[in-house]
Amino acid sequence: MYFITVNGKPYETANGDKKLMLFLRDDLRLTSVKEGCGEGACGTCMVLIDGKATRACIPTVAKTNGKKVVTVDGLSQREKDVYAYCFAAAGAVQCGFCIPGFVISAKALLDKNQSPGRGEIKKAIRGNICRCTGYVKIEDAILMAAEFLREDKPIPAHSFKAKLGEDFHRVDAAEKTLGTGLYADDMVVEGMVYAKALRSKYPRAKVLSIDKSAAESHPDCIRVITAADVPGNIKCGHLVKDWDALIAIGGITRYVGDAVAIAVTKTKESLDEALGLIKVEYEELKPLTSPEMSLAGDAPKIHENGNLLSRQAIKRGDADAAIASSAHVVERHYSLPFTDHAFMEPECAIAIPDGGGLVLYTGSQSVFDEQREISGLLGIPPEKVRCRSMLVGGGFGGKEDMSVQHHAALAAWIVKKPVKIKFSREESIRVHTKRHAMEIDFTTACDKDGKITAVKATIISDTGAYASLGGPVLQRACTHAGGPYNFQNIDVTGMAAYTNNPPAGAYRGFGVPQSAFAMESNLNLLAEMVGISPWEIRYRNAIRPGQELPNGLDYDLAVREVAPGAARNLHKQGEGPLGGAKIGKLQAGIGKDYPDKPDPGKIQAFGDHLGSQEYIDHSFFKLLQN
Repeated sequence: MYFITVNGKPYETANGDKKLMLFLRDDLRLTSVKEGCGEGACGTCMVLIDGKATRACIPTVAKTNGKKVVTVDGLSQREKDVYAYCFAAAGAVQCGFCIPGFVISAKALLDKNQSPGRGEIKKAIRGNICRCTGYVKIEDAILMAAEFLREDKPIPAHSFKAKLGEDFHRVDAAEKTLGTGLYADDMVVEGMVYAKALRSKYPRAKVLSIDKSAAESHPDCIRVITAADVPGNIKCGHLVKDWDALIAIGGITRYVGDAVAIAVTKTKESLDEALGLIKVEYEELKPLTSPEMSLAGDAPKIHENGNLLSRQAIKRGDADAAIASSAHVVERHYSLPFTDHAFMEPECAIAIPDGGGLVLYTGSQSVFDEQREISGLLGIPPEKVRCRSMLVGGGFGGKEDMSVQHHAALAAWIVKKPVKIKFSREESIRVHTKRHAMEIDFTTACDKDGKITAVKATIISDTGAYASLGGPVLQRACTHAGGPYNFQNIDVTGMAAYTNNPPAGAYRGFGVPQSAFAMESNLNLLAEMVGISPWEIRYRNAIRPGQELPNGLDYDLAVREVAPGAARNLHKQGEGPLGGAKIGKLQAGIGKDYPDKPDPGKIQAFGDHLGSQEYIDHSFFKLLQN
């Protein structure tokens, strides 16, 4: 037997091989200890072991034998009140999944030093990762907590009406800080079983056979589900129904995240054993790993409609003529890679049969999309599917598509039991969508004074194995390629191609960071050629009231209205080529409170999305189907 004291209470267990994190979460139900990676990298499972901040996913129960463990739940009431208030007041809590781990690291520091400097705080929290706040506000919260504890300051009385301009606390800040708020994986339902998908061994391969007999003979295995068991439409997808929930026998996989079977077992510890007993025979095929390969004339089709998901273009004025007559021209090629969202909470969903339908508890970004996708997959009316979002531990666009939700729902529907599916960090990275990789040829020209005269660009977007939101992402990349600048000659062509890479979908910025990176990089080079600063070339070209952007949008409020002297000082004081002063752009148009409509005679913009022509007569844009 092994003996551990947790939050002042003695416990004993016979399973010495179990990770301390799982013992705390599963056996003691201390869900303030979060599982973000399971590999000792992220710090969401941070606890105190004999006073030292330690990631609980690393030591086993045996290694912790005879030691004292403290979680956020074991803090004194005074400490809980202080941390809850200070993290809320500092604005340090967003998704909140990482915050209990930061609180533990802060306690480890403040127990030894109640007057730390910012540098000491940075060192104390270096084992914790946050994807939302950028750390400064967390450091502010810890400095504030140190002051409250050191000076025994009372918690100020506070109440908020959440009016415009009021500095009020998030309504969920306290429960997130103290780990009492529930994320999907924190839930346990009576009679719940577990499921996991068997993923494709190859990015592109024909599935010749699936033998599930050995797996279903496993004593813990309840059922192995394949494509033949899907009662409704096996195709998912928010805009384009092209994503197979499961790859059928005879079907061809499109990336290594494709699911070929789902094992349902009584315990989560048995999932990998059951999956290992499923025998899949493949005929390996050569994958198409770039748009260049997939758009070649002799390339095999990834989808029946071909390998071109979307084509977009925006043209105004005569870019070629303007470039030819310009004093300075920069032409560069930029390669922008896939980027993972790296949200702290891995995907998790619990589906529960409910009469003739089901209830889904999830941590995704759109319960209505889930409802539509799952009802289609099961072949039941949408009103029979109720989706409830728990706290969401970060998303950034990466939790918009189906990942675990549809599989949990399908498994629960078939086995008639509550089913939980949770990704490991490795599975999360392998399966969910990414920021679009893009290859961009970008030409920017200006006159002798640094005034932009024209932009010409070709943008090739890798949308991966499935469409997701690849069409709209490409459209934004093209229409925003000119940046927040006033010039009237632009010629941008964009294509989004299917490949056998991981699917690309929504990600903060939605295609604009890629084209903005190219435009802004070229501007820096032009500034050198003109002999002015990077700030100055942006100031000279910034949109002014009454002017139009190259995409036809005009602004009522110009970037120039920032006091020029103050902005220049920011530039001089800042670090890097742009200093502290940055210029951004507003995403506005239909549905974005921006009523202006550009002259259709001045701008031509069109898109071709899987054969459906879209004509754009508004800057951000109203789409008319033709």
